[in-house]
Amino acid sequence: MSHESRTTDEKLVYMANQIATFFASQPEAERATGVATHINKFWEARMRRAFFAIVDAGGTGLDPLVIDAARLIRRPAPVEPAPATSA
Repeated sequence: MSHESRTTDEKLVYMANQIATFFASQPEAERATGVATHINKFWEARMRRAFFAIVDAGGTGLDPLVIDAARLIRRPAPVEPAPATSA
C-alpha cells in the first residue's frame, strides 16, 4: 500500500509504531514514557483524539509499546459541536 493511499487512521498507527520502534532501543523503564512524551509534544489535539479513537476501539495494528504508552498520553477534550445559528 502506498503512503498516499493510507487512511488517516492507518497513518497514525504507522507513525505511532515508528515512534515505538525508535524507543524500543531505550532502557525498558524509559520506553513507554519516551513514546508518550514524543506524542504529547509533537501531535496536535486532533491527532491525539483520532489516536484515542483507535485505542478505544481495540488498538488494532498498534505496537504493544504504543498501547502501554497510551496511559501516559494526554487525552484531549472532545470537540464540542458548533452552536446552531438562527437566520
